[in-house]
Amino acid sequence: MAGTSLIILAAGLGSRMNSDLPKVLHPLAGAPMLHHAMQAGRALDPVRTVIVAGHGAAEVEKAARVYDPDVEVVLQAEQLGTGHAVRQAAGLLTGQSGDAVVLYGDTPFIRAETLEAMQAARARHAVVVLGFRHEGPGRYGRLVTQGEALERIVEYKDATAEERAITLCNSGVICAQTSVLLDLVAAVGNDNASGEYYLTDIVQIARERGLTAGVVICDEAETLGINTRAELSQAEAAFQARARAEALENGVTLTAPETVFLALDTVIGRDAVIGPNVVFGPRVTIESGAEVRAFCHLEGCHISRGATVGPFARLRPGAELAEDVHVGNFVEIKNAVLDEGVKVGHLTYLGDAHVGEKTNIGAGTITCNYDGVNKHHTEIGPRVFIGSNTMLVAPVTVGRDAMTGSGSVITEDVPAEALAIGRARQVTKPGMAVRLMDLFLSKKKKV
Repeated sequence: MAGTSLIILAAGLGSRMNSDLPKVLHPLAGAPMLHHAMQAGRALDPVRTVIVAGHGAAEVEKAARVYDPDVEVVLQAEQLGTGHAVRQAAGLLTGQSGDAVVLYGDTPFIRAETLEAMQAARARHAVVVLGFRHEGPGRYGRLVTQGEALERIVEYKDATAEERAITLCNSGVICAQTSVLLDLVAAVGNDNASGEYYLTDIVQIARERGLTAGVVICDEAETLGINTRAELSQAEAAFQARARAEALENGVTLTAPETVFLALDTVIGRDAVIGPNVVFGPRVTIESGAEVRAFCHLEGCHISRGATVGPFARLRPGAELAEDVHVGNFVEIKNAVLDEGVKVGHLTYLGDAHVGEKTNIGAGTITCNYDGVNKHHTEIGPRVFIGSNTMLVAPVTVGRDAMTGSGSVITEDVPAEALAIGRARQVTKPGMAVRLMDLFLSKKKKV
């Protein structure tokens, strides 16, 4: 089968993270680092994606399939180097035509344009390596070039003083024809200072076989690898800065950009307005012309054109807001659909519910959806008026154009156009308040 194959290396323990969680599963912008690498590779429209897992392989596979159910996962039982890791994919990719691109689960910022440039460079070279320039390159591997040709990659541990002075560094990302890559990796040995099988050795092996190798150079920021909590924090800051800038460029108003936190898959339409201190979790879509006011938290929800949310609102997974819906302060919506023009002003929880168009939900309304074992549905028809402090004990239906009295506990269905009142009758006892207070005060004095 022709087409590009992705090999994403995700087997590392990540001991410097000081965590039981596999390194590539640490969250960045609301998603595992691994998802960022997979999204970068998606720009090449791959026909196959192979994840090479090791530490926490079951967890890594589960997370990978959340992003792409068709992903293939192989195990690197012993971490013997990047060359050894790529070898593990050979059983799946042998006979595969087209190119293969090697990416890293802890290097989340490779741009689509960079990978496309590497593919284009394959017309001139059998092996293409992604490099970057760094004036203080430290322990990065060095790219040894002669004119436009890449002669070899030398790891820092094995480099001479002259080679360590080179500022063109190796990112680790490689592109080659799949069959060529697998043949070259099979020839890699481990006669080096670390006793590991370096993927980088394939360049010298290719040159010895008469094949050409070249370099595509990208901005250093794209090659940021994450190995510590501090680097993860820096990566989060870098992602947010870039995502905010893209949102502004795309016509989104961010009134205080530095206080807004976006997720990897956040989608916001042009002319939407996002207030200060808004946090986006995964799977949020906001259509053009909607407004999210200050101090809202959104996750797994959809907000349609003309809707307003907040301030201080929380939309949880399954919240669907149609056009011109208003969700006000201290309102929480979970797994609920609000049709056009619904108003939920304040201090309300709507869960596992459907609310018909033009309905008004009074302050303090709660859909009592959980009985301790199961969740139950509340159906509220169009043009309903739910009085303040109404408890809707699900499963229950309120018909169109109906009303509930303030302070009601609704346990039975309410027919269309009916008024339902479910509260105890008020009893008033003249003078009793003063007598009770005197009694309480006298007891307090005796103590």
